[in-house]
Amino acid sequence: MKLLPIADMLIILLYLGGMILVGIYFSRKNRNADQFTTASGKIPGWAIGMSLYATFLSSNTFLGVPGKAFGSNWNAFVFSLSMPLAAWVAARYFVPFYRNTGEVSAYSHLEKRFGPWARTYAVACFLLTQLARMGSIFFGIALSLQALTGYSMISIMIVVGVCIIIYTVLGGMEAVIWTEVAQGVIKTAGALIILYLVITQVSGGLPRILSMGAANNKFSLGSFSPDFTSSTFWVVLLYGFFINLNNFGMDQNYIQRYHTTKSTKEAARSIWLCVYLYVPISLVFFILGSCLYTYYQLHPDLLNEVRYQVAGERLPGGAPEAIARLADTLTAADIGDKIMPHFMVHQIPAGLLGLIIAAIMAAAMSTISSSMNASATIFLVDIYQRYLKPGVASRQSLRILYSATVAFGLLGMMTGIAMIGIKSVLDAWWLLSGIFASGMLGLFLLGIISHSTKGPEALTATVIGLLVVIWMTFPKFIPDPFASLRSPFHQHMIMVIGTLTIFLTGLLLTRRASGKQ
Repeated sequence: MKLLPIADMLIILLYLGGMILVGIYFSRKNRNADQFTTASGKIPGWAIGMSLYATFLSSNTFLGVPGKAFGSNWNAFVFSLSMPLAAWVAARYFVPFYRNTGEVSAYSHLEKRFGPWARTYAVACFLLTQLARMGSIFFGIALSLQALTGYSMISIMIVVGVCIIIYTVLGGMEAVIWTEVAQGVIKTAGALIILYLVITQVSGGLPRILSMGAANNKFSLGSFSPDFTSSTFWVVLLYGFFINLNNFGMDQNYIQRYHTTKSTKEAARSIWLCVYLYVPISLVFFILGSCLYTYYQLHPDLLNEVRYQVAGERLPGGAPEAIARLADTLTAADIGDKIMPHFMVHQIPAGLLGLIIAAIMAAAMSTISSSMNASATIFLVDIYQRYLKPGVASRQSLRILYSATVAFGLLGMMTGIAMIGIKSVLDAWWLLSGIFASGMLGLFLLGIISHSTKGPEALTATVIGLLVVIWMTFPKFIPDPFASLRSPFHQHMIMVIGTLTIFLTGLLLTRRASGKQ
């Protein structure tokens, strides 16, 4: 294991210290819950757009996307291509809706439409989604830093997690947003620097990368056949549209930011700025993965070194012969998440490596901090004030926000630790987000589009939708004699079919109820 040089370690420590100082600086402004959750609505729209961009550009993108492109192709880039359509819907309909409600919670209106159960259900789905998001990002950052520093993944998660908790608790939403602006710049610079370094170290440069990538089908966006049982172009496009619609329209991380701007127009512009930044930069990460594929094909000794490393992690304490045999069977997809950390620790010069690691940490910290703040806000508004103490004083609300932020940070850390050993961080996040988010989005669309749908119809539709999600998520639980009853759809379709089931079933039940009256 190559240990991190002292110069790089100092850069990382300076970065972590700087984030804490930001939290301390903004802590002077947090005098009430409104300032902590929405920065009193005084943040400029461009800063919100950069903040949204930084939230999208998590360590899952920084590490999972190049690993995905290395192991397969550009099929996952279709997710980014779906963003403009989802952004158009959100900017035109969702942003004005939330701004007009004036409520910081994304889910309080569901109680007005369908009853307390709807609000509670959406809150539960959101909090589970945030734990999955924070866990996958904690895991991703620990996976890379373990290879780069030699420290254990658990130790890395604890150190990074404590730093995030400190500046998020101290600074509130304003600290989250302004640190994300800085982190967005650092992430983008880091990605471009790595891309340049890979291209310059490939013999033959970009032409060699293009020819080898084309010969191995590395630039494919997936099959265009109407097949929903595998990860085709259409499956990822549908998944991307629905999950981005959920992000922009139902995710408290984003809804909360709409209230931090001065006007609806600025909030809508922030969404488009996020899209304009994220789509081309996400393409950079796919190009990076293809470049790494060419580089390692031209250096088979290094490729075998990564295979042996992954095999050793899967057989801890195993005999060298057994590890070697397992290493020979590993495919590019099996080692994708390990490729970029390996390249960084062996090919990036000292000093510059510290900056790149800071960029990866920024990718993780921005998303985790926003998830912590949003989760704490939901706990205060939708749980504590709704069920435990409706008339809570402003100062006590602030203490609850502090405590909840710490609690969710620790829970996210524990989720990341529980994820140690998964094969692909990007696949894990996409699966979990699709499971938890489909119910929220279907119920939200039903409430905002069908004004005549009442609570009983919505509840029935939600139960049916949940059963469909369970059926698609756990096909192996169906015994072999009934194998024909297992879901034939790809796991990305859980989000799509779950959402449509709730929405369309609700419309059908509403129509039947209207016909009986």
